[in-house]
Amino acid sequence: MIMQVDGVEFSYNGRHVLRNIKFSIAAGEFLAILGNNGAGKSTLIKCLNKILKPKRGTVLIDKENVFHLSRLDVARKIGYVAQRSEGGRVTVFDAVLLGRKPHIKWDVSANDLEIVQRVLALLDLEVLSLRYLDELSGGELQKVVIARALAQEPRVLLLDEPTSNLDLRNQLEVLQTVKTAAREHNLAAVVVMHDLNMALRFADKFLFLKNHTIFACGGLEIMTPENIAGVYGVPVTMATVQSIPVIVPLA
Repeated sequence: MIMQVDGVEFSYNGRHVLRNIKFSIAAGEFLAILGNNGAGKSTLIKCLNKILKPKRGTVLIDKENVFHLSRLDVARKIGYVAQRSEGGRVTVFDAVLLGRKPHIKWDVSANDLEIVQRVLALLDLEVLSLRYLDELSGGELQKVVIARALAQEPRVLLLDEPTSNLDLRNQLEVLQTVKTAAREHNLAAVVVMHDLNMALRFADKFLFLKNHTIFACGGLEIMTPENIAGVYGVPVTMATVQSIPVIVPLA
């Protein structure tokens, strides 16, 4: 397993936000974190990469405790994409190149530049490489931030609602890119999502949060109408359309 999370708990001002979170994820896997607003999904992501320090519990990456690593070492192991990103007067190319910062010792190398070019091509951003971030649409900016995280060549990629500003085509492209990156580059992807159908289409494993703890965690076997209704309070049925599983709300 690349990442092992054991007994993570977090509180804000004495109020429990996460309780006894346990799961693991292997190389090549895509884990979707699901649940209602306020369930603790974004807080969990921030605990995994040391932005927040849990009250108790451990997060191991390649058997190393994240909370014992320096910020530089964390950046070498974990790529993180937050819910919202700010533009600025920097080009797309330079923004993605910043993802190489944890690996640069003295100066930018030919290998760093090659990685940036490869990631730009992967996300179809080459045509925007000399544009400034403050000239981009929200969806274009989101893809740039994801590209920067991939340029880090992390062991674990954490994404907090990465498709929230994207149209349908870009949602499919970005999630397919994340899934392909996990498989081809032997990394683990942990993605906070709201769209259950997108999660079903791309994820290998699923973690439902409810009342700040794990309601269910596992593979396709936990994506049942009963579990979904139990988490969201909405009855659903499940169907298959051209071999793709689909969740249909009944109310």
